[in-house]
Amino acid sequence: MAVTADGEGGGSAGAVEAVFRIEQSRIIAAVARVVRDVGIAEELAQDALVAALEQWPESGVPDNPGAWLMATARRRAIDLVRRRETYARKLAEVGRTLEDTAAPPEPAEADDIDDDLLRLVFVSCHPVLSTEARVALTLRLLGGLTTEEIARAFLVPEPTVAQRIVRAKRGLAKAGVPFEVPYGAEREARLASVLEVIYLVFNEGYSATAGDDLLRPGLCEDALRLARVLGGLMPKEPEVHALGALLELQASRIATRTGPDGAPVLLADQNRARWDRLLIRRGVDALTRASALDGVPGPYALQAAIAACHAGAATYESTDWATIAALYGRLAALTPSPVVELNRAVAVSMSEGPEAGLALVDALAAVPALKGYHLLPSVRGDLLARLGRTEEARAEFVRAAGLTRNERERTLLEERAAGL
Repeated sequence: MAVTADGEGGGSAGAVEAVFRIEQSRIIAAVARVVRDVGIAEELAQDALVAALEQWPESGVPDNPGAWLMATARRRAIDLVRRRETYARKLAEVGRTLEDTAAPPEPAEADDIDDDLLRLVFVSCHPVLSTEARVALTLRLLGGLTTEEIARAFLVPEPTVAQRIVRAKRGLAKAGVPFEVPYGAEREARLASVLEVIYLVFNEGYSATAGDDLLRPGLCEDALRLARVLGGLMPKEPEVHALGALLELQASRIATRTGPDGAPVLLADQNRARWDRLLIRRGVDALTRASALDGVPGPYALQAAIAACHAGAATYESTDWATIAALYGRLAALTPSPVVELNRAVAVSMSEGPEAGLALVDALAAVPALKGYHLLPSVRGDLLARLGRTEEARAEFVRAAGLTRNERERTLLEERAAGL
């Protein structure tokens, strides 16, 4: 729900919405701890937004607007719990805590808020939900995106996203998912789900699967922000820092991945002087933290190490392709995937020659998972072109162009075919 105002209150409405966008996830997290339901928590947070839109134009914006919104939402949550007979047993359990709780002039202690936010992260990414539902709910509750924004980002109808979010909330309530951070083996399993969602959101922004644009920077920014928040909430988890490192390093190249007209720019042709050195430094620092916590790198640490190799190379040709090929080999052993093998084939072709890479690519031709994957014929076309097998290369680029759903990639592949 997006609340807007016209006329003289328009400026106040803008201030309210700006504050709410920043504070929304923390408010929902704090309220969900009281009502134990993320759907109801989101509604109460929206109620606080409406109250601010009604009152701030008259009373002025409070000195601490985030605290005002938090206090209002918490007060309404407490009132709701008190009113509902169905919450009687839960009210007795928390007893004096709720009975004695007045509307706080300031939000709870920072550590308490962070604990609530961490709970919300794990609830939003619960494995009981489908991957699509986890992504939609996470972007809605933690990313602060509207249903319309999520639908536009993933090129799906808005009603589809709305249904996913509603079903996700109902699914969590029906399954009785507790509003807590799991521990032990369950925590490890659930953390993998959390990291996967953030990774998927970033990847869709970094290389859109469909549509007219190669990049959707807004999704990259949302994923990067979530990864940074998670790193602050879970400082002792190596793969959390490793994912953060990977996203920082990948994001450092975003500005050079497309030209002024939005056309894709291949890695070999990118202006490395324009790579964001601050993001590279942040990524290397995060990877160092991950390595210090666990000497055995996980899948995100290995991918971050590959990204660091690219970031540290002055030119495409001087890249340490042998190390990258070895890292892809370790990644394939840890998490077997034909896509990882395809990436390894590219690195092998750069370190050992196109013949060696082509042999690996041809071995993947019969893998069912890659049957409709446009990058398989694209890579094969590139290797064939390097070997001087022009007609075969052209056919592979044409085939790849027919498989991709991204218009920018299709145009690039068609141009490469025509150029041969």
